[in-house]
Amino acid sequence: MSPTRTTPVPDPSPIVSVATGFMAAKQLFAAGEVGLFAALADGPLTAAELAGRAGIPERSARILADAMTGLGLLAFEDGRYRNEAAADAYLAGGKDTLDLRAFLAFWDAISYPHWRSYTNSVRAAAPSPFDPALSVSPELFHNGVGAYNALHALMLAEHYDFGAHTRIADLAGLSVEFVVQAAARNPRLRATFVTPEATDPDSVDERYRDRVELRTADPRTEPVEGTYDLVLLEHVAHRFDADGNRAFLRRAREIVEPGGRLLLVDFFLDASDGRGIDPLLAGEYLVVDGTVVYPEDVARGWLAETGWRWLETRPLPGSPRVLIAEAI
Repeated sequence: MSPTRTTPVPDPSPIVSVATGFMAAKQLFAAGEVGLFAALADGPLTAAELAGRAGIPERSARILADAMTGLGLLAFEDGRYRNEAAADAYLAGGKDTLDLRAFLAFWDAISYPHWRSYTNSVRAAAPSPFDPALSVSPELFHNGVGAYNALHALMLAEHYDFGAHTRIADLAGLSVEFVVQAAARNPRLRATFVTPEATDPDSVDERYRDRVELRTADPRTEPVEGTYDLVLLEHVAHRFDADGNRAFLRRAREIVEPGGRLLLVDFFLDASDGRGIDPLLAGEYLVVDGTVVYPEDVARGWLAETGWRWLETRPLPGSPRVLIAEAI
């Protein structure tokens, strides 16, 4: 006979929810690969109709669709499934939307199997060697990274007003899409994208090529011509050590006019705000290549040391956070 309890039994749901997270991810990857969301692009379907449209057995279609409904990506009404807004915008393959299915394929083929070695990385605080049997095409890698960076650029443009700026510089960023998105929202804006390796001119939307200049230089060691009212450092912080980050921040301060702004876009750790995506991506960077997601207060210290005053931090949905600073 069990003892009488005077307090409720703790709810185990958070543990089970996290422990089954790998199942949720694999269901999502499979749904994207078989075209589940694309099949629903034209409207709601029953499980049988969805199976026929996606070309998979009805049993599989129902499992995937119910899983995506439970995860908030589909809705189920009157016996039919339909895409929710996020799935419709990013996973259904619309012509004028950002398609994140290449990003899902990247995580499924590269990150997902590699995370099996994550505990070794935790013990060593170092990346794990990739399985030599894991064959990944350069195209899959390039398309996946490009899609996720494009999402970050879109979210930054949606949550920061580029209308107040006319001259911006992106120093050593990973994607020209950030300045393209900024230019798309401000016809007065001219942007300079400066990277150590040459950037393909075709990577810039032809509508904005007359306002986006591409330069090849290492901003840490080579001068950057011009004066700007905004400098963007996107996905720079996690790739360099403290001295490297200070060098970038000093260079940014040199080329921005007094009162100009800095956007430091990356994942940063701050347990006080409860945002889960930053430590998750910190684990991804640790196991894959050993790059570092720094605590936010460390990054703020670099700002103070290099002539910047931190103003605020804005978390970007499904993306990094942006530290906004002003030149002093």
